[in-house]
Amino acid sequence: MIKKIFSYLIPIKIYQAKSSVSKAIKVAWVNGELVLDSENTNYSYGGLQRILRLGLHNIGFDKIVSMNHILVLGVAGGSVIKTLANEIKFEGRITGVEIDPEVIKIANTYFKLNAVENLEIIIDDAFEFVLKTKNSYDLIIVDIFEDMAMPNFLFQNFFIKRICFLLNQGGFILFNTIILNENHSQRNNNFVAECKNIQLKIKTLSPTASHNELFIIENVIKT
Repeated sequence: MIKKIFSYLIPIKIYQAKSSVSKAIKVAWVNGELVLDSENTNYSYGGLQRILRLGLHNIGFDKIVSMNHILVLGVAGGSVIKTLANEIKFEGRITGVEIDPEVIKIANTYFKLNAVENLEIIIDDAFEFVLKTKNSYDLIIVDIFEDMAMPNFLFQNFFIKRICFLLNQGGFILFNTIILNENHSQRNNNFVAECKNIQLKIKTLSPTASHNELFIIENVIKT
């Protein structure tokens, strides 16, 4: 594949579309990998897939494979779902919530996300979804970005408590964030402090050579 080979020299864009959520989204070959990017950052596959895999590995693949139901808030191209299905061999239910229908079309067309048989995709706002879902989950993955920005609701006390309420005893939350400036750093510090204030066990992972910071919340006690 010529484009894949040349992508080791320069990125090769193969598709681009406008997005009401992220302005523009594109599919490109980068260093031999097919990736999904927004205007300014990596959305799925490539470096982001490796970052989220690090979080899943920290939770433990052996724990994840025995779970029953996983919720993914923010699907994009579906790289974390592919890791769950193809690498971890998770066979339970996966529910993916994505606000942007255009990005799901791209995920199905270029990344064959619709080939994951145990996946249900719901087009909805993540905040609205967690308010109305009646299900509970063993793992909740939060990976919500609008290009390089993160919605404020993700860091609010109410949202934290709500997703913890949806978590089964002994379950985990994997929350991907980005730090680009001092305000982001302070936001994350405040988030950690708030989690500890409401007696949640939280661990921070800072992948090398990355602006991402991962939070792992575990063993939540429902109140």
